[in-house]
Amino acid sequence: MTELRIGYVPLTDAAVVIAAAERGFATRHGLSLVLEREPSWATLRDKLLLGIVDAAHLLAPLAVATAVGLSPGGPVPLVAPFCLGLNGNAVTVSAALWAALAAEGPIDGPAAVATSLGRALRRRGAGRPATFATVFPFSFHTYQLRAFLRLGGIDPDRDVRITVVPPPYMVDALRAGAVDGFCVGSPWNSVAVESGIGRIASLGCHLMPDLQEKLLAAPRGRLAPSVTDALVAALAEAAEWCADPANGADLASLLGEARHLGIDPAILRRTLDGRLLADRDGTVLADPAYLRFGGDLHRPDPGQAARILALMAEAGQRAPADVAHAEPARAVFDPAPWAARAGCAAP
Repeated sequence: MTELRIGYVPLTDAAVVIAAAERGFATRHGLSLVLEREPSWATLRDKLLLGIVDAAHLLAPLAVATAVGLSPGGPVPLVAPFCLGLNGNAVTVSAALWAALAAEGPIDGPAAVATSLGRALRRRGAGRPATFATVFPFSFHTYQLRAFLRLGGIDPDRDVRITVVPPPYMVDALRAGAVDGFCVGSPWNSVAVESGIGRIASLGCHLMPDLQEKLLAAPRGRLAPSVTDALVAALAEAAEWCADPANGADLASLLGEARHLGIDPAILRRTLDGRLLADRDGTVLADPAYLRFGGDLHRPDPGQAARILALMAEAGQRAPADVAHAEPARAVFDPAPWAARAGCAAP
C-alpha cells in the first residue's frame, strides 16, 4: 500500500478526493490517501511546494501561475493528471447591498443584477467604495467576479476594492462588514444565505461556463508513473460515484462531517443537485451545470491554459506575451494518464 498525503481546502469540489479516500476507491488501487485540510490556497500551495503534501486539490489558475513563474518563488513545474470537476462558484452580496440594488428596479439574471449593482454603487458615491473578496488572485473566482462587475459597468480596477479572503472565512468577513460581497466556491455562498447575511447574485457557470475549476496537482516528477496511474484510476471511480444521484445523500453526509467541511448536509445536498437557495425567502437558482462530476470532464484539457493566461493578462497579472501559448502552461494539464486509463492515446 502506497501512502499519499493529499491537501485540500474545505469546498464541495473536493468531493472526489474525499470520496476516493473515504469510500474505498483508493484502497482498491493500492493507495492510502491521508487527507490534509488547509484553510487557504496560499498555505496549501506552500505545503505542496515544500513537500509536506504529495499532491493537492488546487486552483487551476494558481497551478498555471506557479508553473510559469507568476506566483512567488519563481517557476515550479506542476502537473495535473486529473480535473476534479467543472464549475462550482457563485457571487454573493450582503443582504444590505442586495436591498439597495433591488431598489434600483427589476433584477433577473446576472446582467440585470450587475446593472442594478452598478447603479447602487454609483448612488453610494466614490467616498464609500465597495469591497469585494476573492479567494486568491490567481483564480477563476477573481476572473468571474471581474466579469460580473463589468456587466454592470463597474471597473473592477477603479470603482471597487478587491481583496483576498480564504474560503472558510468569507462568511465571517461578510458578517463583520469587512466586505460587501464575494465570489467563492460552494458551500460558502449557501452558508451566507442560511445565516441571513447574504444573497446569491449570480452562479459562476452563468458568467463563465465549463471551467476546469480545480485540479489534482503535484510537482512534476514527485509521483511515480505507476502511482499516478493508480491515483487517476481511483479518482475516476470516485468521480462516477459522486456523479450518481443515488449517492447524493451519502456524499452530502460525508462532506458535512466536522473533519471535512463541517457543514449541514442539507446545504451540501442542494449544491450537489444544482439547486441553490439564493435567499431566505426561498428563491432558487437552479442549474444542473452548477457543479459537475463524472465522465470525460475529468480529463485535463491543455486548451484551458491559453484561456487562463488570457484572463490573467486582462486582470493585469502580467502574464508575459511569450508565455501565452508556451509549453509550461499547457504542460500543467496532463491528459496522458486519463487517456491511458481509457485505453486511447492522448493528443
